[in-house]
Amino acid sequence: YRPDIKIIRETAKINPVGMDIEEKKMQYPVAKEIVLPSGFVNTEEFKIADYIGKDVVLIDFMTYSCINCQRTWPYVNAWDKKYKDQGLQVIGIHTPEFAFEKDIENVKDAMAEAGITFPVVLDNDFATWNVYGNRFWPSKYLIDIDGFIVYSHFGEGAYDETEKKIQELLKERAEKLELEANVDEDM
Repeated sequence: YRPDIKIIRETAKINPVGMDIEEKKMQYPVAKEIVLPSGFVNTEEFKIADYIGKDVVLIDFMTYSCINCQRTWPYVNAWDKKYKDQGLQVIGIHTPEFAFEKDIENVKDAMAEAGITFPVVLDNDFATWNVYGNRFWPSKYLIDIDGFIVYSHFGEGAYDETEKKIQELLKERAEKLELEANVDEDM
């Protein structure tokens, strides 16, 4: 039982935009870091903390042979392409269901075949999966610019809802960084 994950589910409808840091601390858990990565598939080593205060982060827990994950990738790829220049950082956390999915070469091939260019981290020991209290493939977690997990979705679907939340968080980011809010709202 993970009470912090329950908080995510219960507060996902609360709009964090406009809340100050203290209010967010009362409503949302702080983003968790990548733990004991087994490798970096298509990127140099990095930490989630590298993006806090700079970007909105979308964590996508996946495994490449999962058909449900595969069905979400066109949406995640589209969000990455559409919002990357506006401050969205997508991070794939590849947590294998089967032993053959632990092989980094298999994962590299699968990511290339799926057209996934956002950074993907191997989580062969379920260390990051466990720190998030995750239980499902696929799962999406949105981390706002202040480093709070303010939204989650498990399984397929809710694509419009997730994209609207991305847009809201990017607008908040632009405001906090005193940038022009140039978020493309066409879905």
